[in-house]
Amino acid sequence: MGDGDRGGAVAAAGREDLSRPSGAGAERTPRVSLRGIRKTFGSHQALRGVDLDLFPGECLGLVGDNAAGKSTLTKIISGTYQPDGGTIAIDGAPVRLSGPADARARRIEMVFQDLSLCDHIDVVGNLFLGRERTMGPFLDRARMLEEGRAMLHSLDIRIPRLSAKVEKLSGGQRQAIAIARAASFDPRVLIMDEPTSALAVAEVEAVLSLINRVKATGVSVILITHRLQDLFRVCDRIAVMYEGVKVAERDIGKTDLEDLVKLIVGGERH
Repeated sequence: MGDGDRGGAVAAAGREDLSRPSGAGAERTPRVSLRGIRKTFGSHQALRGVDLDLFPGECLGLVGDNAAGKSTLTKIISGTYQPDGGTIAIDGAPVRLSGPADARARRIEMVFQDLSLCDHIDVVGNLFLGRERTMGPFLDRARMLEEGRAMLHSLDIRIPRLSAKVEKLSGGQRQAIAIARAASFDPRVLIMDEPTSALAVAEVEAVLSLINRVKATGVSVILITHRLQDLFRVCDRIAVMYEGVKVAERDIGKTDLEDLVKLIVGGERH
């Protein structure tokens, strides 16, 4: 093998390390697999050839500074944006997500940072928003209350009154409702954008426990957060974005806060 061939092989190996998790996960079929994803807005290259795998029953932390490309990437996975280049596969089968409804039909859900809750509607109304239970032309409130209680109980979420307006609830309770609504669609992939931002300590603990319970049911979770300490509570792997490129991927047991901060700030490929 000549020097040029050897150099090409080393470069290829480096790219492969970035796109695959280490350990047993590398032998499984990814639930979602992205290859060479590109997205441009005007003259701005938001994503520049991103490879990413997400495996069943794992939580993948997606971190990076502002404008690193995290939200753009997850909006492509959730169907909000269509990529300008690259491929998406779900369970090994190539797909093209035409929009959020298409992604939802493939059981991909996203909880946005603004939660998308209706403040002036009660808890049960938010849980069933857009898919209300009816009896003839009327809302079946009794059925919605019964199913809502069961939905929250299955995730160990405690909301005393499902008839309470959402605007009266704490930040942690609102976040729990948004996650429960997404989880009730029986997702295979759940994307959460900054679920613990602006929450009190006790509420953060409750949301992190909820993420672990969702993951334990086999759901694949993507967690975007600036609270790096939260990653070590729920994540199996971490992918670091920098200026539209995935610059590193780490198993959670093989990194620490100092390592992640250097990658986020410096953007060096590892």
